[in-house]
Amino acid sequence: MRCSLSARFLAAMAFAVTLLTAACVQAGRDNTPGQGSQWHGQKPDASVQLGPRPFYLLHNMDSAPLQEKLAACENRHAHTGAPGTGEFRKTDFSIGHRGAAMQFPEHTRESYEAAAKMGAGIIECDVTFTKDRELVCRHSQCDLHTTTNILATPLAAKCSQGFTPAVYDAEGNLVYPAQARCCTSDITLEEFKTLKGKMDAYDPGATTVEAFMQGTPDWRTDLYADNGTLMTHRESIALFKQLGVKMTPELKSASVDMPYEGDYTQQDYARQMIDEYKSMGVHPRDVFPQSFNLDDVRYWIAQESRFGQQAVYLDGRYDDPGFDYNNPATWSPSMAELVQEGVEIIAPPIWMLLAVSPQGEIVPSLYAEAAQQAGLKIITWTLERDGPLANGGGWYHQSVAEVIDNDGDTFKVLDVLAQQVGVIGVFSDWPATTSYYANCMGLK
Repeated sequence: MRCSLSARFLAAMAFAVTLLTAACVQAGRDNTPGQGSQWHGQKPDASVQLGPRPFYLLHNMDSAPLQEKLAACENRHAHTGAPGTGEFRKTDFSIGHRGAAMQFPEHTRESYEAAAKMGAGIIECDVTFTKDRELVCRHSQCDLHTTTNILATPLAAKCSQGFTPAVYDAEGNLVYPAQARCCTSDITLEEFKTLKGKMDAYDPGATTVEAFMQGTPDWRTDLYADNGTLMTHRESIALFKQLGVKMTPELKSASVDMPYEGDYTQQDYARQMIDEYKSMGVHPRDVFPQSFNLDDVRYWIAQESRFGQQAVYLDGRYDDPGFDYNNPATWSPSMAELVQEGVEIIAPPIWMLLAVSPQGEIVPSLYAEAAQQAGLKIITWTLERDGPLANGGGWYHQSVAEVIDNDGDTFKVLDVLAQQVGVIGVFSDWPATTSYYANCMGLK
C-alpha cells in the first residue's frame, strides 16, 4: 500500500512538472523579442556588468526629472520583465566604438570583450588591409605607429616613414614635431599578428621612440595597455559570434592608391569585407556595414542587397568647404535623394544632430529634423570621447558646448538624442553609459 501511494505521488509530481515546464516554455516564447514581449531588448544576461561610471555620471547630473528617472534604475534586483527593472541586458542601442576605447587599446580582443561585458549589443571593427590584402581591424590603415608597439620592434624598419625625433630651437621651442608613419599595407598579416595594441597616443615633442609611444591623455589610462591582442577581421567575427553581439564593420578609406598594386579595386575591397561575413555564416540582420564613402554604400545596396539594407552612411561632409549642416541648400545629396538611392541609415557626429534653443535647452538640429522627415534611421558617434565635460566638452559637443558644464550632462545629451532625435543607436567609447540609459528607458 505504501508502495502504491508513493508511485501515485511520484506520477502526480511528474505530471505537474510536465505542465510547469510547458508553461515556462510557452512563457519564454511569449517573451521573445518581437512576439509581444514587454521588454524589447535581448534576454537577461547576468554577465552584463556596468561598473561605477554610469552611477558617477548619474550623481553628477543637475537635479531634474531625467536625473530622478535614471536614479530609479540604480538598484536592480530580480528580473520582472518590464522596462527599467531586473537585470541589465545587452542592447543594440549601445554600440562599442572600437570596443571600449576610453580605457582599452582600440580594436583589440580585450577592448571588444570589455564592450560586450558593458552591454554593447553591437561592436565595431574598422576594416583595412595588409600588404598581402588580408583584412584586419584598425581605425586607419596608417595608424600602427600610434596604436601598436611597431616602433619598438624590428618591423619599424618596414614603416613607410621611420621615426624622426622632434627638433627644438636654442630657446627650447618646438620647431618640428616628432614623426613616424606605419601602415598595415607596409607589412603582411603574419607580421601584423606579432604586434601588440596600445592606447592610441603619441608625444609630438618626443626625441626618442620610447617617449614618442607615450602621450595617453590623463583622463584615459595605460592600465590595460600591456597586452593588447590585435585582431583580423575574421577573428573579430568569430569573437563577436561567441560574445553574442551584432557587428558593425567600417570599410576604412585606403591610405594607398587604389586600385592597390594595379588590380585590387575599391569594389574588390568592399566585396571582400562582405564575403567574410557570408563565409562565416553571419546573417545579414546581424551586420551593419559602414562607410564614409557613399559609393561603398551604393555598391552594397546594389550588389549585396541583403547586407545593403542595413548599410550605414557615415556623414563626414562637415569637412567639405561648402557644407553647412544648418543649411539644407548645401546638402548634396539631400536627405530625400539619399532615401531615393536606397540609403536607410545615416550616421553623423553627435554635434550635427543637436542645437541650443533660445531658452537654453538642447534640441534637435535642423539636420536631425530633416533626416527624420525623410524617413532615415539615425545612428550617431561618439559618446564618452571628449573626456571631462566641465568646460563644455570638445569636438563631439561643439554645437551645444555653451550649455554643457558637467560630466552628468552626458545623460542629458543622450536623452535628447534618444527621445527627440530618435537615434536607433549610439557609438560610445565606454558602452556602460549607453547600456545603462537604454536599460533604464526600456530601449531595444
